[in-house]
Parts: sequence; C-alpha cells; structure tokens
Amino acid sequence: MKKLSLRLRLIVFFTGISCLIWVIAGALSWHETKEKVDEFFDTYQMLLARQLAASDWNIISPETQQRTNKIIKNIKNADEEDEAIGFAVFNQDGRIIFHDNENGRYFHFDNQDEGRFVNLKIDDEDWRIVFIKSADEKFLIAVGQELEYRNDIALDMAEEFMLPWGGGLLLLLILIVFMISREFAPLRKLAFDLHFRKTEDLSPLPEDGIPQEILPLIRALNVQFAQIDELLKRERSFISDSAHELRSPLTALKVQLEVLRLSIDDEASRNNAMQKLEIGIERSARLVEQLLALSRLEASFEQESDKQQINWPQIINILKEEYTPAAESKNIAFKLDVNGTPPFDNGNQTLAALMVRNLLDNAIKYSHKEATIEIMIKNKELIVSNSGIDLDKDTLTRLGERFFRPAGQKETGSGLGLSIVLRIADFYGCKVSFDNKDGKFSVSIKTKN
Repeated sequence: MKKLSLRLRLIVFFTGISCLIWVIAGALSWHETKEKVDEFFDTYQMLLARQLAASDWNIISPETQQRTNKIIKNIKNADEEDEAIGFAVFNQDGRIIFHDNENGRYFHFDNQDEGRFVNLKIDDEDWRIVFIKSADEKFLIAVGQELEYRNDIALDMAEEFMLPWGGGLLLLLILIVFMISREFAPLRKLAFDLHFRKTEDLSPLPEDGIPQEILPLIRALNVQFAQIDELLKRERSFISDSAHELRSPLTALKVQLEVLRLSIDDEASRNNAMQKLEIGIERSARLVEQLLALSRLEASFEQESDKQQINWPQIINILKEEYTPAAESKNIAFKLDVNGTPPFDNGNQTLAALMVRNLLDNAIKYSHKEATIEIMIKNKELIVSNSGIDLDKDTLTRLGERFFRPAGQKETGSGLGLSIVLRIADFYGCKVSFDNKDGKFSVSIKTKN
C-alpha cells in the first residue's frame, strides 16, 4: 500500500484524535450526568416516600382506592406515566392496600429490604425501589422509578451538552484541514518548481514562505546546489583547459610524424624528428597521467570515510628510494628530517603520497646538478626545498595555477603538479606557501589553525 502523504497523515491524525477525545468526553459526560440524575431522583423518591410514610393508612379502604382512581381518571392526561414513578402501600400481611393505579400495583412486598434502595425487575423492566415503614410501623411503603426513564433523561442531557461541542469539533476539523493545506502550499509549489526545473538550473531555492521547520532543509539544498554548481564549473574549466593543453602536444606530434615521413632518406633529420617525437610523447603521457590524477581526486575525497593513520616517514622514505636514480643522475643529495608533527595525521594514504610525489618530482626535475633537496616535518608543517633555484615574484604568485609553467623551462611537464598539491592540502585544511630566498626554493604545507 502506497504510503500516505504527510499532509493527509496529519489530517487523519488530528481528525482521529479529536473524534476520540470527543467520544471519551461524551462517555464521561454521560456517566457524570447519570450519577447526578440518579442522585436527584433518589432524593425525589425519598421525599415522596417520607410524605407517604407520614400519612394515616389505618383509615384506607378499598372504596378509597376506587374513588381516588376515578378522580385521577377525570383529570386530563392523568393516564400518562408521571416520570415512570409508582408507589404502593402494603399492610403487615404483605397485601397492597393502596397504590397509584399504574406502576405501583405491580410492586411486590419485600420486608427484608426495608430502609434501603434495591434494583428489581418487574414485568421485564428494571426498577429502582425504596422500601420504608410508615410512621406507626404498621405499613410498608414502596416508592419506585423505572431505570430506563432515568437513562433516557441522562442521555438527553448528555446529547444536549455534546451536540454543540460536536458542531464545534466539525468546525475545528474544517479549520485544521484548511490550515494544514495552507501551510503545505509552499512545499507543494516548491516540489512543482523542482519537478519542472531545468537540469542545468542550480540557482538557490526561494526561502520566502517556507516554514521554519523546513527552512534548514532548503538551506542545506541550496548549499548542495552551490557546491554542485562550483564542481560543474571546475569540471568544465578542467575539460576546457585539458583540451587546450592536449591540443598543442598532439599537434606537435603530428608535425614531427610528418617530418619523420619526409626524412626517410636523411638519417640526421630522421633522428632529430624521432627524438622530438619521443619528447612529445613523453610530455603527452605525463600530461595525461597528471590529468587522470587530478580527475581522481574528487573520487578519493568521497572515500574519506576510510581514514587511517598516515605514516609520513614511511611515505617519504619509499618515495626517496623511488627517486634516488633520477637524483643520482644529477648528483642531487637528499636531506631528511621527518619525525616531527605532520600537517595532518589522519586521511587517505594515497593522497598524501601523491602530494609528496609531486613535490619531489618538481624538486628533482627543476634542480640543478649537485643541488640539495631537503624534506622536513615539524610543528604541523611539511617543507620541501631545493637549492639553486631563483624565481621572480610574478612567477611565485602564479605557482599552483593549472597548466602554468614558468617561461624558459627545458624540462617536460604538464603544469598540474602543484595544482594537485594545492587541492589536496586545501581538502585537509592546510595552507600552501611558496618561498624563494637566497637561491633556495621551498614549498610549505602547514595546518591553517
């Protein structure tokens, strides 16, 4: 069964609860009314019994009963039941000597119940009867009332009380339905707008008229829309920049391939074209590798639930061994001091290694022969520096831009290495700074707080 909407569930809930309370209130009202009615008529029966007990029944004769019946019969409407009341007077032999000529003539003598109320069944009807002795204690007076009459009186009084409340309840339920529908109208409009919104429309959702309880959800959605919009902008920029950067080396490769075809008989030209072709392929492969690494960053960030303790010394030592052949080819020396406090302890081991790898790759690639590369971890900071580098201020300010490479570089590269470093550092709440003093270039990654 399809789950009901929140609006319909609220309406059903409030309707059910209101009707239940109304029914309970009606039952309690009937119960209280019944008690009051019983108390009133019990008092009425006692008063009537007291008056009858004070009378002198010694002078009563059968003729008195007949004359009284005749007098009552001549009175208009005298044959109608008077509040279903009856009475009878019994002598000591248990014989009725006088009654009301209606219900009382069916009463039975019960000397054992004298002085109290009893509920009896007379002609299949329930009666409440009180038995008391006369003042001279020679007669037994019985005054009774039909219980159905009392119940009808109590029910009528409860209906008179509950019917106005029932009308008020109906009006209240109509107002509840109206108010719930009115309060949900902004949400229905919001759902309608979202359903027909264009895919590329990531503008913030309007907050006007939204209930305070739903407002945090709308604001969270707007934050998500802004993040998705920013992500799409970055992806579009990434694709555009990648296409632009790939176009140049691919064009160069095509040119060198054409030169190679034309230099079949010229060995020197052919070797030169082959060398340039190899360099172009190497640069394209490096560019594609960095582009793939950059594109995998977002997926790696989404897997941050698998955080682990990062072993920085182990990462740096492994990468040092990996780059040792390249460093020895240029007589570059390593200097390590990596036992201090790192910029971040927990995270993705692969991302941390990728960040250090790019820093070492740049340091070895752009260092002069016999330079020194120093790697240091201390005071929540990672520093990678290499000697013999001199960069101007304009170049320093642009470091980290995608595809940016300083002018005059002979080494092949993609211009994405430091961009990847910046992206990873920013994700872990670290700040990257570049410094170039006294012929020593350094990259510092430090915790922002």
